[in-house]
Amino acid sequence: MSEEINYKVIRQFGPSVFKVKIPQSIIVKLNTYIDQIILNKEKQNNLNWGHKLVGDVTEEFFLEKEIIEKSGWLHFLSICVQRWIDIELKEKITKFNIQRSWVVRQFQNEYNPIHWHTGHISGAGFLKLPSSFGKHKQTNKLSDSYTGGKLQLIHGSKMFLCESVLSITPEVGDFYLFPNYLMHTVYPFKDTNEERRSISFNATIDDEIFNVYGY
Repeated sequence: MSEEINYKVIRQFGPSVFKVKIPQSIIVKLNTYIDQIILNKEKQNNLNWGHKLVGDVTEEFFLEKEIIEKSGWLHFLSICVQRWIDIELKEKITKFNIQRSWVVRQFQNEYNPIHWHTGHISGAGFLKLPSSFGKHKQTNKLSDSYTGGKLQLIHGSKMFLCESVLSITPEVGDFYLFPNYLMHTVYPFKDTNEERRSISFNATIDDEIFNVYGY
C-alpha cells in the first residue's frame, strides 16, 4: 500500500536572479541612440570603452548620463531593484546609484569570457538579436545544447541536486539582474552577419543592506 507524501521543494542556496522585461519604449530610445553613435565617428571613439573591458567584441559603448535618464533606463532599473530587494529581503532601499551602464555590439565569432562586475548589483539584457545564432557542426547533437550567443550565469560547481550554470537563450527585451559577484559569459555565435546588441549596468545600493556581514 503506497503512502501519500507531502512535499515542498526548497531552493535556498545560490544567488537570486531577477528577470524582467524592458519596456518597448526604452528599447527604441536606446537602440536609436546607439545607431546614432555608430554614424558619428567622433562620438564613437569617445564612448567606446572596449579596450578597458574584458570582451573580445566589436564595440562596447558607455551610455551617457543624459540618455540613461531621458530614456527612462535609470528609473526602470531603480524600480526593478527596489522590487527585487523587497521580495527577497523584505527591505526598502533608499539609495540606487548607477556606476555605469554600457551596450555591447557583438558579431559572429566574438565573445565575452567569464567575468564579474563591480558595485553591488549588475544585470544584462538584450536590445537587438540576429535571426539565428547558427548551429552545431556535429549534426547528431541536440539543438538545445548549442550555446552560441547564449548568456550563461555561473555560480559554484555542479554537484548532486545542484546546478552551477543558468543558460539563457536571448530574447529582445529580456533583462536579468544579479549580484555583482555572479560570474557570467557569452559564447561566440556564427553563420550570420547580424548584430547581437546587449545592455548591462553596475550599481550600488544601501551599504547596510548589501553588507550582510554587518561590518
